[in-house]
Amino acid sequence: MSTMLIALAAMFVQQTFASVGKSLPAVVAPLVIAEFDADPAWIGVYYGISAAAALVGQMGCGSVIVRYGALRMSQVALVLLGGSMAIAAEGGFFGFAASAIIGGGGAAVSTPTSSQLLGRVSPPRLAPLVFSIKQTAVPAGLLICGVLGPAMAHTIGWRGAMLVTAAACILGAIILQPMRARFDHDRVPTRRFRLSDLVGTISSVLKTGELRALSFVCFAFNGIQSVFIAYFVIYLVSIGHKLTAAGFLFSVVVTLAVPCRVLWGWLGSFRIAPRLVMAGLAFGMAASVVLIGMFSAAWPTPAVAVVGAVLSATALSWHGILLSEAARLAPMSAIATVTGGVLSFGQVGAFAGPFVFSVLLRLSGGYGAGWAICAIPALWVGFILWWPGARLSSGEALRIE
Repeated sequence: MSTMLIALAAMFVQQTFASVGKSLPAVVAPLVIAEFDADPAWIGVYYGISAAAALVGQMGCGSVIVRYGALRMSQVALVLLGGSMAIAAEGGFFGFAASAIIGGGGAAVSTPTSSQLLGRVSPPRLAPLVFSIKQTAVPAGLLICGVLGPAMAHTIGWRGAMLVTAAACILGAIILQPMRARFDHDRVPTRRFRLSDLVGTISSVLKTGELRALSFVCFAFNGIQSVFIAYFVIYLVSIGHKLTAAGFLFSVVVTLAVPCRVLWGWLGSFRIAPRLVMAGLAFGMAASVVLIGMFSAAWPTPAVAVVGAVLSATALSWHGILLSEAARLAPMSAIATVTGGVLSFGQVGAFAGPFVFSVLLRLSGGYGAGWAICAIPALWVGFILWWPGARLSSGEALRIE
């Protein structure tokens, strides 16, 4: 139990720093867009590039994690993410493109590494709860970013905010160092990366029905999450909210994701089949994104907050229960590979969501169409998960050949 708790604490720290670094560009986006006189649709392009880099990173990270250890690769992920923030701050418009590639690829490794480590030390019965607690680090990072990001940007400029975040990511990597010997004893130094690993990662999830279903779920959920993170603040600014107010509101609604992740993990561990929990989240996402698309200057702030909170409670709260299912269905030695495979589909969603949203924004001149389109994949996977023939009981397991 003590080993599990220490591992949980380490991965919580890692994911918090990664979340802050990944979400800051969206929070300071209005200032960056104003300086470069850019179209708001470019924020979708930025996150699309980041998702494409993350896709490659997650497809190929399995062998690297086995070779160097989950803890070491967690540190590498934070260093890459910190470096990407520094490049964005100093490299101008093209620096952001490089930042998206480096940071996207680096941040993508953080989740498979934590799944590999926690999957090894967590009792199967407690896994949905343990993974969900660890994943509360993501909304915790978003909360920190929503509160401190605009304040830092107005005090020291958006470049200063990016550099401070870069230093924080490096600090996170240093904090993890004393735990390396304890958690990387299972690494295999002779393991080599091969290009065939990219194909093997995808095939590891496509050849079993339950993992295919999780992959489709990850595609839909991650797409909506990426659009929410990329566009919520700038969308509120576009309908009349000040940047500081929009950032604060974003941080408030994101706060709800912290207890919700624990709640969904507890339900999936002790009360309801994880698959049905995810079905409910899918329907909640679909309803809330449609309502968000109806926002206008006439909407009172409390109503905006309520709808945003529902989307936060669903689109930002699914990770732990999905990742615990992926880890449960994978062989112990291949948790990182299988998790990377499932998350690869999520990265396709994270690329497609902001990209399609930005195209619709450019074509229509408004945000409503983009939010409405987001509801379609959520409804689709909701029905797939809820359909009686596809239900997965909490004790059911699969073997990967």
